[in-house]
Amino acid sequence: MILGVGIDLVDVARVQRMIESHGKRLLERLFTSSERAYALSMARPALHFAVRLAAKEAAFKALSGTAGARAIGWSEIEVTRDDLGRPSVAFHGRAADRARELGVTKCHCSLSHTDSNAAAVVVLEASV
Repeated sequence: MILGVGIDLVDVARVQRMIESHGKRLLERLFTSSERAYALSMARPALHFAVRLAAKEAAFKALSGTAGARAIGWSEIEVTRDDLGRPSVAFHGRAADRARELGVTKCHCSLSHTDSNAAAVVVLEASV
């Protein structure tokens, strides 16, 4: 059973400008240490940060519906990769609490990007 769906689109140039303006402080506020390490290891870090922002926002939308869900912080949603390298989402803190409340048993995540845009879709599922 589908419990929630979220989608988001992020402008890569905007993320690049944000990083240039706010640097390390911004990255530490928005991303986990693993997310930062991954994106910073890539040739175009802003592209990878942008797609992770899109995934976090998509997951936030999929989890929405309560006051507690609105308080979820950026680092409480983490974009990871499974053993095959496919994108996945891990929930921590309030995001994990909301996922348990909804009965989430699986989270599907799809990421895509061009030179200028990054997009993500997150689908939350419960066992029937």
